[in-house]
Amino acid sequence: MPTASRDADSDSPLAPALERALAAAKVAEESRGTDIRVLDLRAVTPVFDYFVVVTGASRRQIHAMADEIQAVMKKEWHDRKRGAEGYEEGRWIILDYGDVVVQLFDAEARQYWDLEHLWSEARHVPLPTAGAAT
Repeated sequence: MPTASRDADSDSPLAPALERALAAAKVAEESRGTDIRVLDLRAVTPVFDYFVVVTGASRRQIHAMADEIQAVMKKEWHDRKRGAEGYEEGRWIILDYGDVVVQLFDAEARQYWDLEHLWSEARHVPLPTAGAAT
């Protein structure tokens, strides 16, 4: 099972936490999520390494993204979420994988919580372009 990337290789672009964050972002993109951001929080907090922040167009789409991300994390990364919130309401779903936290919002909730501003000290991780190897 992948572990937190706070070891000697934590700055490697292939660190397990970063790979999983980018995998979650890719699934969100394939599920038609928009405004996808990966925030590197390693220099900001010791609690987690990366946030993946995504906007969905509807409750159904947000649920589908959450379900697909969970399936990919389990099947390809042998990782299960440690916690989840918001699934019933569906306006904001958080999937906690320890060192990677995935946050799926509808547009109104995304604007309200404004995580990019709240965590403005975080570095934005460039996402691979479509068709590029990850």
